[in-house]
Amino acid sequence: MPDPKQMSGIPRPVDDLPNGSISVRLIRGQLSNNITNHPVQLRVGDKTLTVKTDDGGRAQFDKIEAGATVRALADVDGEHLESQDFAAPPRGGIRLMLVATDPNKKASPQAAPVEGEVKITNESRIVMEPGDEAVTVYYLLEISNPSSAPVQPKSVFMFDVPKDALGTTLMQGSTPQASTQSGRVRIEGPFAPGATSLQVGFEIPARSGDITISQKFPAPLEHLAVVVKKVNDTTTLSSPQIARQQEFPVAEGTYIAGTGAAIPAGQPINLDVSGLPHHSAVPSSIALALSVVIVAGGMLMGTRPDHEEQNARAAERKRLIGRRDKLFNDLVRLENDLRGGRADERKYAARREELLAALENVYGALDGDESSPDPADRAGVAA
Repeated sequence: MPDPKQMSGIPRPVDDLPNGSISVRLIRGQLSNNITNHPVQLRVGDKTLTVKTDDGGRAQFDKIEAGATVRALADVDGEHLESQDFAAPPRGGIRLMLVATDPNKKASPQAAPVEGEVKITNESRIVMEPGDEAVTVYYLLEISNPSSAPVQPKSVFMFDVPKDALGTTLMQGSTPQASTQSGRVRIEGPFAPGATSLQVGFEIPARSGDITISQKFPAPLEHLAVVVKKVNDTTTLSSPQIARQQEFPVAEGTYIAGTGAAIPAGQPINLDVSGLPHHSAVPSSIALALSVVIVAGGMLMGTRPDHEEQNARAAERKRLIGRRDKLFNDLVRLENDLRGGRADERKYAARREELLAALENVYGALDGDESSPDPADRAGVAA
């Protein structure tokens, strides 16, 4: 069985609790070691509620406002336990465990790796947050080894993000065994018993207001779950693999949540998001047409191309692309800090606006220079 410590603090939506109820189970080391008559706290926004655990080690909090950000906490024998931050659901409830260390448990020697398979659990999510002419995509994956020994898969756990993805980054919380290079994500085995976390972020351009993502994973996905932030009334999510979707409001806005059945390893997950904010392509098309006329006129007049100017423009475009990638990586880190509770919300909002404004200026400069040769483009992305 997986170590319960691996599951400590992870919220699990359930249908067997009343709407707005959150049940926190407090144990020491093993599922059989319930901690009874012990205070558990639940932070709901600025308020803190306290309930003592019952004979089953559970403290239940009822009638929590839907969408409120909550966190469960307890202190056991000097050890501070906390759950992840999560939003109270509009329907059903949440169950989670807080697992204290068992001082009587002896560390067992590391078992030798065995050949086996891993799976991507139903706690995994694909999250999309539209911005100005681009969508930030997050793969929040929990990879499970259900055996009691380390597992070495037959083939390396590796996949490529969509080919038009920019700035692929491993986010904080990912296993140190993970790496990414040129859009390829890789985890070196073996996988320890229990859960291994992989969190990847990248950006997909959305100049036309629509994006399509096709993604294969090297292990079976137990349950497809996709979350898209809705930026206007025209934002839609569609996929032949999504069986059910609904909208739900939270403090940051409205989100579309879609769910589907299990996805076998190697089968593409196809997602389409439409109605995203974008600028009209007409001005760019007019500018391009005028550029063609000017260039053609120059050629007819026998003007020789200025290679020095072309090289300077290519260098400037390379600098802009490097600047764009850095700004995007800074934005990913900022969002991750907010989710992890490490960012001041007021400073976060100002910094986010600053980064988005800078990105808009960079994209505007890139849109205004379409004549840079492909090699410079490739060099800029690699940088």
